[in-house]
Amino acid sequence: MREIANFVDGLNERIGRAVSWLALAIVLVQFLIVVGRYVFGVGSIWMQELVIYMFGFTFMLGAAYALRHDGHVRVDIFYREAAPRTKALVNLLGSVFFLLPMCVLIFWIAWPYVFQSWSIWEGSTEASGIPARYLQKTAILVFAVLMGLQGLAIIIRSVLTLRGDETETKALRSAE
Repeated sequence: MREIANFVDGLNERIGRAVSWLALAIVLVQFLIVVGRYVFGVGSIWMQELVIYMFGFTFMLGAAYALRHDGHVRVDIFYREAAPRTKALVNLLGSVFFLLPMCVLIFWIAWPYVFQSWSIWEGSTEASGIPARYLQKTAILVFAVLMGLQGLAIIIRSVLTLRGDETETKALRSAE
């Protein structure tokens, strides 16, 4: 079980690190848009859409990375000071009853939406926009899958901690 959790953690770590470079690309492209518009009087719909695409990819594909590093918003008045086994129980219940069902729901609802977009090779509504809107919509499905996998890794690690696995208990303590 630990191997599955390690694989998922590694996958989301690599994806998160790769996607983090999009933040720099967003800044650079936005800078070029501003310079082009206000210095040279030239606008680019394609570049404006590119910023939106990169922003969406950054958050959709980076969400599981943030979850892996416990970077999502949490009401931690009690959680912060809780014992590792209590944290593991909270993480287990939250993942089983909230995270995984939400990932399934998002995937279920988004599938026809994304499938339709792919079936018509949906592009931008603007003539000079990016002709691949279906890729942007596919990020919704990838988001649900990556978050679900990370939820599975959290469940595995929580169960190991609740069973008394010292390795997982130490890892939970070091994350504090």
